[in-house]
Amino acid sequence: MTVKPSQQRKNAAGKNNLSETFDAMPLRYGDDPYVWACWLYYEDGMTQGDIADAMGISRATVNSYLAEARERGIVNISIEPARLASLTVAQELKRHFNLVDCLVVPSDDNARPLIERLGGAGAQALQRLLKSGDTIAVAWGRTVLAVGERTIAAGLQDVTVVQATGGTRASFVYTPELCASSIADAVTGKLINISAPAIVSSADIRDMLLREPLIESQFEILSRANKALFGISSLRPNSTIHTSGFFESVSLQDYLARNAVGVVAGRFIDGHGRPISGPLDDRTIGISLDMLKNIKLRIAVAGGFDKVPAILAALRGGYANVLITDAATARGILNADGAPEVDRRSVHRAKADDQSVTPPAIHRTHVKKFLNIPDNVVDEMLDGIVKAHAHHLHPIDKSRRALVARNGPRPGKVGLVIGGGAGHEPGFYGYVGKGLADAVAIGNIFSSPPPGPILRCTEAVSGGEGVLFVYGNYAGDVMNFEMAAEMAEAKGIPVRTVLTTDDIASSSLEDREGRRGVAGNLFVFKIAGAACDLGFPLAKCETLTRKANARTYTVGVALEPCSMPQTRLQNFAIGPDEIEFGMGIHGEPGVVREKMMTADAITDRVIDRIFSEMKPVTGDRVAVLVNSFGATPLMELYILFRRVEQRLGAKGITIDANWVGHYCTSLDMAGASISILHLDDELTTLLNHPCDGATLKIN
Repeated sequence: MTVKPSQQRKNAAGKNNLSETFDAMPLRYGDDPYVWACWLYYEDGMTQGDIADAMGISRATVNSYLAEARERGIVNISIEPARLASLTVAQELKRHFNLVDCLVVPSDDNARPLIERLGGAGAQALQRLLKSGDTIAVAWGRTVLAVGERTIAAGLQDVTVVQATGGTRASFVYTPELCASSIADAVTGKLINISAPAIVSSADIRDMLLREPLIESQFEILSRANKALFGISSLRPNSTIHTSGFFESVSLQDYLARNAVGVVAGRFIDGHGRPISGPLDDRTIGISLDMLKNIKLRIAVAGGFDKVPAILAALRGGYANVLITDAATARGILNADGAPEVDRRSVHRAKADDQSVTPPAIHRTHVKKFLNIPDNVVDEMLDGIVKAHAHHLHPIDKSRRALVARNGPRPGKVGLVIGGGAGHEPGFYGYVGKGLADAVAIGNIFSSPPPGPILRCTEAVSGGEGVLFVYGNYAGDVMNFEMAAEMAEAKGIPVRTVLTTDDIASSSLEDREGRRGVAGNLFVFKIAGAACDLGFPLAKCETLTRKANARTYTVGVALEPCSMPQTRLQNFAIGPDEIEFGMGIHGEPGVVREKMMTADAITDRVIDRIFSEMKPVTGDRVAVLVNSFGATPLMELYILFRRVEQRLGAKGITIDANWVGHYCTSLDMAGASISILHLDDELTTLLNHPCDGATLKIN
């Protein structure tokens, strides 16, 4: 099929003369000519003649496509919602970032792992974009390998596949060698490996190797690449960068401290896409960011909520001009870059404004709050907390960013330190006290506490048996708590760490260690506090805490955004009739956005998701937390709990303990989360152990 010039194609012709690259339909239509024709006709309002020109087919064929699409149910009252949403967001990403093309796969119910869906979409794109005679540079990573494993590109000739970075003898399956080999096999291409390690021990060795004639010739081929395929890595604790083993000789904290947010082809970038200078720059053998940007077509395949900052940075830096991602990530990228909310139009929308609608009499642009000086909000809040809960906790110093329990620390006991950003009250100060955490470090709103307060907490609770750190799995928290742990170890205080990862919507099951810690923190803090209070040794306290975390399952649902005190503006957008499943406690994108539904339907969706992973059976016992995100009242929380109890009861599951209320909020966000702790005898004993904190007490 040859696409004839149309107005849409003419408008795109100025993008580095790349429009001639595409003689097939745009990627966002997913290799489906029926959807392409329907979109142009129903959404873009083009005539059948214009569509025939755009698609390179006859007008009769266009008419046949439209008729058959109605018969097949692709078009009824509207295009099937998941396809429509993905097409819309792909179109907006392409426009907003001036991309050559974009393919967005619909969000689903986790029936298939995200990496499989991205691999399939990337393969589909590669099969259409790769031409005979191309030289393609291939980076490494799990997603790139998934693309190679699913690509079948018959009929290509004289394709050269060149490894974009040096190699490794690591045991993981997504090495640079295997990723390049998988693409070469799929396209029956000539494979050029880089005959050197990706990371060498010194700049002198790197320079010496690059002067070797063989490696010099391989880099000359790499410099001739006209296409590139790569993934984008975040810097979360379970990212490819952390688990690859490539960077064991340096601390990633060097890059995090320089505000790195992601990695493209082994190179670190900040939030604006600017290269980060660090200890690996002169020791890396592989494609540079400048070389990458000189390649004509740069295909990035990446998805997942945790990668939003990294993908956004790569787009801002111009490293990708074709993006393959998923719908939830795509919306997160657009929201993070301040793009207008993606229009979820009905196919048969009205063509003229409805003059009968009366505009609202009052249009508010800011949220009203009880504030003095907005920049002092955290310090003034902490001042109030210390005064209101003086019986339970007191500050270690005048800053009040490090609070210690009055009846917690004691000699011969493992100390427990928790912490996180402000804005989640009563998390985290509410879980400090006898039988709970011994101290808490508190950061600015939605920001990690610095290493200093964490270290002061550690020293204050050290009773000679070591200290256990428990906190949410966020890059900033990981960096600062790890720095504090190193400083504490240098002072002779043994430290063990457990990251909470209860948000099952934030990553797939196979990526459990990469999930966020959210309201299920309550259960993990409680179990950890009981283990420490009972005098167990540090190793056992860590083991029991990890067990509690592994058996805790949380899904959050957002109805309305929260608003920041400094701006009094909402920090993300959601439609008046929409609801978002899987929303994070900082406003991170959820798994899917849908039309508002009843409380029972919402609860059923959450419980079904939890059951799919928890695998409960009749006779099991659980603890339940129904938590408000801040603005949702108890009335609605009890309606949700009512349905949770019905669903658990119908399966023969006993609720041993429950909490309903504000336990881990997100400022004034309207929404709620449901957490379930799958109990056994050991965890039940620890959960029932007496505790006395500012907002949690068990006699």
